[in-house]
Amino acid sequence: MKFVPYPYQQYCIDSIIYNRAVGLFLDMGLGKTVITLTAIHDLRYNRWEVSKPLIIAPKKVAEATWTTEAKKWEHLKMMRVVPVLGTAQQRIRALATPADVYVVNRENVQWLVEHFKNAWPFDMVVLDESSSFKNSQSKRFKSLKLVRSRIKRIVELTGTPSSNGLEDLWAQIYLLDGGARLGKTLGAYRDKYFVPGRRNRTTIFNYSPKDGSFEMIKQAISDICISMKAADYLTLPDMLVNNVPVALDAAAAKAYSQLETELLLQVDEDMITAGSAGVLTGKLLQLCNGAIYSENKTAVKVHDCKIDAFLELIEQHALVFYNFQHDRDRLVEALAKYDLRVRVYSQAKDEQDWNNGEIDILLAHPASCGYGLNLQRGGHHAIWFGLTWSLEQYEQANKRLHRQGQEHPVIIHHLIVQGGMDEQVVEALENKGDMQNALMDALRVRISKLRS
Repeated sequence: MKFVPYPYQQYCIDSIIYNRAVGLFLDMGLGKTVITLTAIHDLRYNRWEVSKPLIIAPKKVAEATWTTEAKKWEHLKMMRVVPVLGTAQQRIRALATPADVYVVNRENVQWLVEHFKNAWPFDMVVLDESSSFKNSQSKRFKSLKLVRSRIKRIVELTGTPSSNGLEDLWAQIYLLDGGARLGKTLGAYRDKYFVPGRRNRTTIFNYSPKDGSFEMIKQAISDICISMKAADYLTLPDMLVNNVPVALDAAAAKAYSQLETELLLQVDEDMITAGSAGVLTGKLLQLCNGAIYSENKTAVKVHDCKIDAFLELIEQHALVFYNFQHDRDRLVEALAKYDLRVRVYSQAKDEQDWNNGEIDILLAHPASCGYGLNLQRGGHHAIWFGLTWSLEQYEQANKRLHRQGQEHPVIIHHLIVQGGMDEQVVEALENKGDMQNALMDALRVRISKLRS
């Protein structure tokens, strides 16, 4: 296929070529992959400015997306893209293989840095979904920080740079400029742009932006980051959201009410922490879906109310997002009774088969297929059997269908248990707020109702 870049794509290609550090905060579907590979091709073969580029990506994207994209375009088909995946021995063999571009999954960044130590060979690094480096305490951030001075060029790609708030930006921008724009430390960044939010005597649980912080931060990084929305450059079909209410039967409603009361009132004896909040909402969301893990990690079925609603909704060629493994297992079991070609996404071939119309129902976890996959040619219905608190995962997952090349309006179905924790998750996603704050607020509201 011949690549004729749109003007905005050429602008981004030039930005990579003429800047040693750049953040491309591009909406999903604008072609970040082909933009980046085209720039690398030019830098490597026409300008001789890079010799060994490295792409760091989510695992599923590292496995297939970059190699598939290189083979797709006429001007890139001779590029040798080598995934550095698998066991340690397989990764070492891959690194010894001659290539134009190496691709490693982000979980192996620490291993890669430790493997090369002072002999770090990659003069250009691309962070595909740079938001995965937003935590300055993570091992992947600290490892990359150690070798940052040896990297001559760095490119950050993401459509969701600050899905959980402006704090997410500091670590990403630090990897671009070493702290020149937003401060040398996270503490300095917080002091300048934020005020402490909820806290106790010893711990600050969150920070709130000062008035005007958004504009100041945007101005500070405007010379090093490019932000584009798909709606400004592409004419995409509409994306419609369909909230499907699910009513629990009497037995299921009683079980849910009992679990909610016992868990929430028990935790209220102490202050709710992020850890306890996650456990609580996880159990309540499990029960909304119809099963719950016992103490010995086995799934205990409670009801089929959401399964029944799902089966009434199901259409051919639907992408179905599940939350827990027992959701997946029960969905597979329920769908086995129908004459449908059902598959759980696990490898690159599943993407190809879906787009070729060889799969009717593709089950996927948003964390495993929410990035980089092009699924727009296989269908236009997505069903959220189990919702996620993560706005980033939610938006990225929906964009697997709602992207360039989609020919039909995309319909996003939410299965929502009435009166259950599902409703709080939908509200948090609609408000596009900080998921941790939304989660904590939801629990406080429910505790107040139970005590009244």
